[in-house]
Amino acid sequence: MESKGTEGMRKRVKPTVEETEPMVGDKAVDEIVEEETEINPVVSEQMELDISHILEKINRFTQLVSELLESGKSLLKELSNEFEERVILIHKEQIEKWQEEIKELRMLDASNEDVNALLHSAQYLLQNVHTDS
Repeated sequence: MESKGTEGMRKRVKPTVEETEPMVGDKAVDEIVEEETEINPVVSEQMELDISHILEKINRFTQLVSELLESGKSLLKELSNEFEERVILIHKEQIEKWQEEIKELRMLDASNEDVNALLHSAQYLLQNVHTDS
């Protein structure tokens, strides 16, 4: 019983190349083989032509990608240089602004010191006048 169950579940085996080869004496098979050999070079030439077209497309696409990469690199280089120049300019302007603020603060501090010295002298004079009276 087991052998009957397993026979139904077996896969069909494909015939091997040896089993499908034509017999040498068969005229119909010989004609088909001759026709296939005559068609194959034409198909092969067409395939070669198609392959060469695809290879040309690959070469053109590769060239395009290469040109895009080069133009992108040069564009990025230009942008990088412009960015660097602009950042340096911004830095320079900001430093000059802060240096001007420092200069103004020093002038204000000097003015305040002068006023403070004047007020201190006035206070001293007022105290002396008050004590003298």
